Amino acid sequence: MKCVVGLGNPGPRYRLNRHNAGFLVVDQVAAQHSIAIGQTLFDARIGRGSIAGCAVLVVQPQTFMNLSGSAVRRLTDYFRIECEDLIVVHDDLDLPFQTIRLKVGGGHGGHKGLISLIEHLGAADFSRVRIGIGRPPLKSMVDSYVLSPFSDEEMADLPRLIQTAAEAVTDIVANGVHSAMETYHARDKSKLIKEG
Repeated sequence: MKCVVGLGNPGPRYRLNRHNAGFLVVDQVAAQHSIAIGQTLFDARIGRGSIAGCAVLVVQPQTFMNLSGSAVRRLTDYFRIECEDLIVVHDDLDLPFQTIRLKVGGGHGGHKGLISLIEHLGAADFSRVRIGIGRPPLKSMVDSYVLSPFSDEEMADLPRLIQTAAEAVTDIVANGVHSAMETYHARDKSKLIKEG
């Protein structure tokens, strides 16, 4: 079974915040593959279905970003999901808006959701779909920036960005992360850069 985890914060207040890009992509993946996210288990909203004939668990932790790892660890233990079968979708300050990168392993880059995941899983070698949200001009503005809504200009391009990221997730499940990196790198170098 593959597990697709979107990182974000629960509740309508945060729904269209930059920090919730992971949730938005998981919603899109679930919609495209008729997976109902209707069950709550271990402090996470989950849905079970299949993508390209592969059993898939989609997950949105409800613990708030900083504690995401707690819910994910309990779910991966319960469903016996290995780290190599985990795909984490998250926002990334180090990438310009409209940029997506796929990666396997690596550090956390200060992302509190990734910090929590790595601490609870005891490993970092899961696949990642990184959604670029850009960076504010001052470091002191980071917290308020990630917790603010996408701008009106960004909202115009957001559906295409979320759709592309959802397609990348589907490709990872169907063909593996390295194949997906090659495919999306060749398709549009400016939007998805092969990494790892």
